[in-house]
Amino acid sequence: MTVQLYARDVGTGTPLVLLHAFPLSSAMWLAQREGLAGRFRIITPDMRGFGGSVLGDDAPSIDVMADDVARMLRDLGVRRAVVCGLSMGGYVAMALCRRHPDLVLGLVLAATRAAADTEAARANRLRQAERLDREGSPQVLVDDVLPGLVGPTTHRQRALIYGRVRGLVQATPPSAAAWAQRAMAGRADAFDALRGLRVPGLVMIGDEDALATEDEARAMADALPDAELLVLPRAGHLCAVEQPDLFNQAVAEFTAALARTAR
Repeated sequence: MTVQLYARDVGTGTPLVLLHAFPLSSAMWLAQREGLAGRFRIITPDMRGFGGSVLGDDAPSIDVMADDVARMLRDLGVRRAVVCGLSMGGYVAMALCRRHPDLVLGLVLAATRAAADTEAARANRLRQAERLDREGSPQVLVDDVLPGLVGPTTHRQRALIYGRVRGLVQATPPSAAAWAQRAMAGRADAFDALRGLRVPGLVMIGDEDALATEDEARAMADALPDAELLVLPRAGHLCAVEQPDLFNQAVAEFTAALARTAR
C-alpha cells in the first residue's frame, strides 16, 4: 500500500530533508528545525510506522522507505533537496540516491555505514525483531539499543538530552521497530550508489560513536566523488542531538554552498 509520511515542513529556501535514526522519530531533529529553519526549508518526515506515519503492509525494505521519501518530496513540490540521514536515515538516504538520484542536490551522511550488515549484525537485528513482535513492548529497545545511542560525555554531562532520547525510544511502536530492523537486516551494500553520485557529500561521525566507526565514515567519504569527512568531538551515535550547534553549523555551510551553485 502507498504510505503518506507525516512530515514537519518549516522555513523557506533550499530544501533540507532530515531522515531520522532508529528507533526514534522526526522529533529528534528539534534542534535542527529551530537552528536551521531561518535559512533553509527544513523537512523532517517520520519513517513509516514511526511518529505520525502509519506502517502499511509492505514487506520490510529500505528501498520502500526511500520510495516513501521520494513520494513525499514530489507531493510537496520539491524538485531537488539536500538529503541528510543519520544512522537508519543514512541507509534510506543512500537508497534514495540509488533509486531517485534526480531528487538529490547534496548528501549528508551521519553516524551510518555503506556496507551491508555482517552475518552477526543481521542475526542480532532479526532476533530483536522477533522479541519485539513477541513481547509487544519497546523495553527491548530500552535494554538493547538505548545504551549505544549516546556517548559517555552525554551520559555524564547531558542528563536532559539522555532523558529526551530515552523518552523517544520508549515511545516507539514495537511493530514499527521490528519492521525497520528487518528492513535494515536485508539492505544491500551501498558503495556503488555512493561512487555513482554526481553531487557533493558531507560525512559526519561522533568521536564517541559506539555503533558506527570513523573507519566506516572515511570509507564512505572516500567512495563519494566529492566529499569531506568531519569528526564531531564529545558526541556518540546521535551526534546531531548531542552536539547540535556543531552539527547545524556544518550542515548549514554545506547547504549554503550548494544553494549558491544551484542558482
